[in-house]
Amino acid sequence: MPDDDLLRSTLRDQWHLLPAEISALPGGLLSYGWDVTAGGERFVARLAAPAARQPVEAGLAAAEHLRTTGIEAGQPVRTLGGALTAETRCGPMAVLRRAPGRTLDGRDPIDQQFWGDRLGAVHRALQRFHHPGLARWNQLDPDAPHLAVEPWLRAAVTGAITAMTRLTVTDRLTYGVLHGDPAPEIFLVDPATGRAGLLDCGASGTGPLLYDVAAAVVYAGGEETSAELLDGYLAAAPVTEDELHAALPVMLRFRWAVQADWAARRGDPDALRHAREALSEHPSEE
Repeated sequence: MPDDDLLRSTLRDQWHLLPAEISALPGGLLSYGWDVTAGGERFVARLAAPAARQPVEAGLAAAEHLRTTGIEAGQPVRTLGGALTAETRCGPMAVLRRAPGRTLDGRDPIDQQFWGDRLGAVHRALQRFHHPGLARWNQLDPDAPHLAVEPWLRAAVTGAITAMTRLTVTDRLTYGVLHGDPAPEIFLVDPATGRAGLLDCGASGTGPLLYDVAAAVVYAGGEETSAELLDGYLAAAPVTEDELHAALPVMLRFRWAVQADWAARRGDPDALRHAREALSEHPSEE
């Protein structure tokens, strides 16, 4: 986690924001986030990995696009110099004016309905969205050196890649703009109006939309605890129920491989152990 001084100094120097309160948002795979109160307003600050400026700016443009379609989303705030992001020693930082509402509880059935509905609505609204920062879905590298950290890891990642490749070749999947890490804490519901939205839009690239669904299912605790999430998603998304049920097991396996890869990169043994246990529940069909 980047230090507090970096966050405060960047907000002051680049946005002229003097935070009265800062709280870390639950960690995701793609970035760090903070809920910031400054000048009587609430903001979300997001810090991504180095060299990720273009994907971050694609996400900011996607958030703006969603707002034009009636979907509540954080409003990007430009720096004092007019840029969408500010470079720091830890990577590009962005600031968004926070949309109203509370974040969702991924284990609550009603919140799951909001969560699935908004994820499906985002996928549908971004079907015609284009941005030069949107890269083709970035798959895992089975030859990455960090996969040697555990003897089982490279084979598990390779198997997940093989299954995903077979799926994308043999099945007709719905492609579009991916959020990449749609945790429940990214989504909001405003108790005053009943409207649901999201803090920001990751827009990590383009790929099969069910990858986002698999990521959400993992956050919800697995398929057995995700019925309302999936019902809400199917009601709003451009994906059919047949496609979801056919592809989700492979997507779940791939998502757990992504999390294992992330844990190995970060040197997080607890997360790596958790990913291994989950991958053992999604074995190869070969």
